[in-house]
Formats: sequence, structure tokens, C-alpha cells
Amino acid sequence: MRLRQSLPLLVAAALAGPATLLPTPALAASPASATATASAAVAAPAADGRAPAAPTPFGAEIAAPSSSEDLGRTTAPLPPELLGQALQPTGTAVQNAQAGRTVQAAQNAQNAQHPKAAATAQHALTTPAPAAAGCAASDFGGRSGADLVAFVQASTTDCVKTLFNVTGTDAANVFKQSQMLAVANAFRAQAGKYTGDNSGNLLQLVLFLRAGYYVQSNNASTVGPYDATLTAAVQAGLDAFFATAHRTDVSDANGTVLSEVLVLTDSANIQAHYLNVYQQVLNAYGNGYNAFPKMVNAVNSVLWAPLWRANWNPDYVSAVTADPGVVTTLASFAQNHKDLLTTPNAFLAVNAGNDLARTAGDGPAVEAVAKPLIKRVLDSTPISGAVGKLYVYTAYNANRYDNAQCSYYGTCDLPGKLTAAVLPNTLVCDNRTIRTEDLTAAELATVCASLRGEDTFFHNLVKDNGPIPGQYGKTITLAVFANRDDYQTYSWAIYNNSTDNGGQTVMDVTDPDNKPVSVMYKKSYLDGFPANVWNLNHEYTHYLDNIYDMKGNFGTEISVPDIWWIEGVAEYESYAYRGTTDTQAMAEAATHRYKLSTVLQNTYDNSDTVRTYPWGYLAVRYMVEKHPADVQNMLGHFRTGDYQGGYAVYNGLGTSYDADFDTWLNACAAGACYADGPTALFGQSVDGATVTLTDKSVENNSPASLASWHWTFGDGSSSEDRNPVHTYAAAGTYTVNLTVTDSAGKSASTPTSVTVTTGGTTTLPTCTDPRTDALGQNCSRPNQARTAGNLDYFYVYLPAGTSTLKVSTSGGTGTAALYYNADTWASPSAHTAASTNPGTTQSLTVTNPAAGYRYISLYATTDFSGVTVSTQF
Repeated sequence: MRLRQSLPLLVAAALAGPATLLPTPALAASPASATATASAAVAAPAADGRAPAAPTPFGAEIAAPSSSEDLGRTTAPLPPELLGQALQPTGTAVQNAQAGRTVQAAQNAQNAQHPKAAATAQHALTTPAPAAAGCAASDFGGRSGADLVAFVQASTTDCVKTLFNVTGTDAANVFKQSQMLAVANAFRAQAGKYTGDNSGNLLQLVLFLRAGYYVQSNNASTVGPYDATLTAAVQAGLDAFFATAHRTDVSDANGTVLSEVLVLTDSANIQAHYLNVYQQVLNAYGNGYNAFPKMVNAVNSVLWAPLWRANWNPDYVSAVTADPGVVTTLASFAQNHKDLLTTPNAFLAVNAGNDLARTAGDGPAVEAVAKPLIKRVLDSTPISGAVGKLYVYTAYNANRYDNAQCSYYGTCDLPGKLTAAVLPNTLVCDNRTIRTEDLTAAELATVCASLRGEDTFFHNLVKDNGPIPGQYGKTITLAVFANRDDYQTYSWAIYNNSTDNGGQTVMDVTDPDNKPVSVMYKKSYLDGFPANVWNLNHEYTHYLDNIYDMKGNFGTEISVPDIWWIEGVAEYESYAYRGTTDTQAMAEAATHRYKLSTVLQNTYDNSDTVRTYPWGYLAVRYMVEKHPADVQNMLGHFRTGDYQGGYAVYNGLGTSYDADFDTWLNACAAGACYADGPTALFGQSVDGATVTLTDKSVENNSPASLASWHWTFGDGSSSEDRNPVHTYAAAGTYTVNLTVTDSAGKSASTPTSVTVTTGGTTTLPTCTDPRTDALGQNCSRPNQARTAGNLDYFYVYLPAGTSTLKVSTSGGTGTAALYYNADTWASPSAHTAASTNPGTTQSLTVTNPAAGYRYISLYATTDFSGVTVSTQF
């Protein structure tokens, strides 16, 4: 079956022991996911690059999903305010809409990229966690003064975070100014005693204040105004905090508190008062911080909160104009920390470049300081390669906020410049221009031929009468990046698209200036598409459907439940045209999971990937093959913009076709819906690290016979056996792909995932990270030694999607216990998993660990030496 991950959640990504912890991971999955956080909260800039109002305060930090490779959908280009935003580490998000409230306009615009994503994202951002006992809004709103302060400090931080969601009467009771003043005064009284951690429960007070500003901004008429009295009290607390010696401690305990305090300066909109603090935080950063994820987050809090957002605050702009030292600090940070660009902490350097370019829109005096510094960053940073992201983001924001100087920066035609650098190969194919990063001339010709043939197939399928009159976009560009990383780095800045997906078609047939583009990338494994261009024919079908079948823009198209057609026809054409079998759809047909009447009501809100794609495929195939008159009747309405009329055609069927559809599914799953020629199918059986793969491929309606089998196992190895047995060196989830070829030379491929829970007997290589306490993927650290009672500390970075982490030790002499902790240095007193067998042979497995840095240690129960510690994932 073809791999499909869950539909993307286009939400923002923003991250918040002892000795040396490592930072939580890397850049946000895409500009799209990084964008929502800030853009949803800011007003659109005026002609001078600044809006008159301050942005809405940030909400609570919440978990964010990993990025997806799902199929995209046609959509209008993203507006500038949704592009080029501050990046965040993967795995977390910042809430920007309250429970029960409408997501703000900018977020809505972004979510239009994928309505299912929008619905799920809104749920993730707005649904409060269940309140624990003693953690209801009334528990806070029913208290005041010292009683309220004591209750806040006695609550957990998770409990206080639920207050970001209070609305209505609860919002007024909890966060009216008198309540906020009580907590602000307590914050002021305790901040000067800060000890570098949350032992005094100062963090709960800070979170309460942040929640109050956030809730009041969304419920101003209910909560009431906040005046200068509150601002003064909060500022006094902040001043006291920043005056303490421990606020500069380099530890995760301090970083956790410091990060929220820095964001509070932004929530209270008093950023102008803390320019020196922001500079101190940035100037103090060094690579030693990389051992402390919460301290890295604190540095990033300066970059993605006040220094990015405060440019809309006139007081802040005046302060920077009077003392532009922060501009120089940002430039130095971006230049001096380019080494981060090839690490998980690349977002720090990129955000510094982002903020630097953003300052150029703060008026002539600031621009005069920023201009040469921005140019220096751009001139010294290659456009392509591992460091290209810094160039792209800095250049984009220089253009956006200081466009009059684009000639000086060399960025006047930034999309053209990026295109020339990363998509140099071009082929004009009739009304299509194919631009690619690394397709050869032969591969370009293959793509062109595929698209030409698909035109004819589509017209025969839908029986259209030509393009819908009065719509635009009769020519299209197809942009193909070499890999997903490059797609996410460059595509948004060239084509204004969301990139948290497996490709996207950007067009608005109602806009005469819009130039349609389908943006894609080559898959890392064989996927069966021409020239291995992921989703080529699916995305091109969306373009054709929009030109010939669907009148109006995307919002108009989805005004009725018609996702079964929109996604289903793209899937059906993709497989039927290529003459390949949708093996996932065939497997789903056998389950009888949905009735036809259910699938015909598909929306992005009510459908997951299975209901959207394979069941959309099945519904379209059934309706096209069994009831073509109904399809033509429906499309006749859609082509005139009468979506309600089109919906009435199939909604009026009720359940009348359900029984026949159910019978049809049986035949389909039994082989009636298989493509002519070979279909690659296989079964799997996993035993520890070993997977036994059993070929079940079939040849359908062809005199040819299966002749050869080629397997790739997702770990760099392959096999030509028909039924191979493969042992993995490390636990994890791998993409196994089978390509079968018949005696007539026709091939078919099917990838699927295989998960093994243990590693094999292969000796793992020594980890290559120069830090000797850094572990890695499928590697080891030999010759470890400690005397009795001491700890040997390690850390490992886990990418998003890691299903299993196995840690093991072996060899040497003595007794070494193995400990694991997800959040801080592991030890006998601080661990979430352990292996404490006698001797040095230990093993533990962590399933579904979150992305980020995780911590491992060996404790010397007795002296040990010569021990090897290994990590497999």
C-alpha cells in the first residue's frame, strides 16, 4: 500500500537539570507551520512596514504535530504576512485561538491551504486540556488578593496554562485588573529573590500574567481594560527579575523560567524597556548553551517574541531609533553562529537574520544602521546548500520591510533569483513550464509526456466542454525540487505556498494576475510516479479539475461536502492514468469501513487521510464506472458555480446505492479493480530485528508473467530475492519498497512501512559527533569507564517520527546500570526507564519518544571500564 501520513496540522511551532542538557529540536517543519504563530497575532503592516497596533499576545505553549507529506490541494497564494515568519523548534506550538473562539483572519487564510488541517489545528490550539481537581476557572475566579496568589503558586504549571482558554464570565472573574494586580504585585515581591529555578513557584505567577494578557486581548469587552497601573506593576516585577544574578544561570531550570519571563515583556507590550536585556541574552549565547534546551528556548524567545513582534510598537521603534545596538547584536548573532545552520538549532541563526531584516522597516534612522548589516549577511551566505535558509529568510524580510532598497540588497526579484539558483533546468511543454532542480533532460521529457497524456485521460474521464468561461490560469508552471528539505526551504519564498505537505497546487482562477503553479519534490524512494516526482499526477489533476470542472476559488468549491470528488478524482486519475493499482484502496475495500452515502458527505473536517484518499478514490471510481450520468449531472452544476445544485444530485441519492457499493467493494478487493499488468503486493512478519517479506504480487489481464523482484529496505540495502529475509541493525520504522517487473517489461512499485523493535547483531560504528557525550542514530561510544558512585552522561537527538529508541550497553568489566530520562539528565534518582542487571550488559527500549534531545547515563554501581553504549532508532 502507498504510504500516507496523517493530514498536516498547519499550526505554529514554538518551543519554550543539572549539568548539560541539549536543546529541543530544530527548525519548524515548514514556513507554513512556523508562520501561524506570529502571523495570526499581528496586524498587516502599513506602507511603511508597520501597523499602528501592537500584536495580540501569545497564548500557551502546546504540542505541535510533526510535518506531513500528505497530498496538497489547490489554493490561492499565501499573503505576505503569512510568509517569512520567525521559525520555531519542531514539536511545540503556541496557542493563538481560544476554545470556542474563531481563529483570527490571518490564521484562517493560512488554514485555507488545507481545511482538514485547519479544523484539526484549531482543535489542537483551542481545546483546553481537562482541568484537574482544583483546577477549574472558578477555583481561580472565586479567589482574590493573597488567597488568589497562594492558589496560583500552589497550582501546577499545566493547571495555570488551562487559564489561557477561559472566556465569558470566567474570563472576567479570573483576569479582571484587580486579579492581575494582585498577582503582578506578588511577582514583583518575589522576583528579586529569584534563585535560578522554580523552587519558589515564580513561574506560575508569570504564566498567570501571560494568560491574563492573552485572554483580555481576546475578551476585552468582558474582562475590561488594563491600565498603566498594571503595566507599572508588571514592569516592576520584570525589573526585579532581570536584576538578579541567577537570571543569567546557564541551566535548564533557569531557562524554563527565563523563557516565559521574556515572553511576558512582549505580552505586556513593554518591549522598549528591555532592549539591553534582549541584547544581553543574545550576546551571552554560545555553543555551550546547546547542552541546555530550555536555555536555547529562552534565547529563541527573544528572537520570535519581542524582537520579531515589537516592531509594531511605536515605543519600541523609538527606543531602537535612539539606541540601535540591538540591530548590531542581531547581525553579529546571525554572522557568528552560522555553524548552527547545519544543526537542529539552525532556527536561532535564521531568526536573527529574520529580525535583522525586519528592523529595516523601522524608519530611516534604523534602516541606515541595518542596511549594511543585512547586505553583509546576504553577501556572505550562499543561496543554496545547507546554509541557504538564512539567506532566504533574511532576503525575504528585507524585501518585505525595506523593499525600496531591494536593488542595494540584490533581492528585487527574489523569486526569480531563487529560482535561477535552485531550479535551473527548464522545459516548456505546451502550456506547461517545468522547472526543476536536478531532473535530467530525459526525466524532463518523461514528465512532459506524462502530463500531455494526462490531459487526454482527464477530458475523457470528466467529459468537459472546455475551460470554464471567465476563469484565469490557462498556463501552469510545475516546479520540482530535488528533495523535501529544499522544497521546504525555497518553495514558499518563490511560489507563496504552504510547505507542510507533499506538494501543492497554488492558483486562484478568479484572479487575472495569478499564475498557477504545482510545486513538488522527488521522493527519497521509488514511488511509481514519472521521474519519481512525488504526487505529480495527483497535483496536476487538481489543476485540471479547477480549470474544467470547478467554477470559482477554493473557498467556493468547498462550500458543500464535495471532498470525495476533489480528492477522490485526483487519486483515481493518478492511479488509473498511470495504469497502477491503488493498493491501499484495495485493502480498504476489503474492510467495508464506510458506506458510499457516508463518503459522499466527506469534508476536510470530518475525514482523516483514509476516508479522504483511498475512500475518495473508491467513491469516485464507483460513481464514474457505475453511475456516470450522476457524475455528469453533478459536474454540470459545479461548472456553473452552482455547488448547492451539484450537492443535491448526490445528496439526494441517500442510501440508495449503498448496497450495490458494498457488493462492488467485494469484487474490487478480489481483483476486479486491479490494474492490467503487475501489481506489487507483499506481506511482512517481524521477529525482533528481522523481517520476513513474502511476495504476493499479481499479474492481471496480461499474458506476461512476473519476472523479477527488487526490494529496498529503507536502510540503504536492497535485495533481488522474491521472498527476502532482512535483519535491521537498529530498531525503528523503515520504508520497504517492492518493485516487480513482468516478462513484458512493465513494472509496478508498492512502498509500505515496517517496524522492528530491536536491533540486530551488526556492530554499530562509533558516533561521529565531535562531542564525546553525544550519541546518534545507529552508533556507539566504546571504552566508557567510571569509578564507583559516579555517572557517565550522554544525550541523543531524536528526529520527529522516531517510533522506537533502543539503548544498550555491552563489553568491559564491572557493573554499570543504564538510565534514561526524557527531560533532564538521567540518574538513579531521576529516570523514566532503567536497566540494572548485574554486570555491563544492559538494554532498554523507549517507544514513541517525542522529538528532541533525550538523556542517558551509566551509573557505576562498581568501577566499570571498557563498556560500549549504543543507540538505535
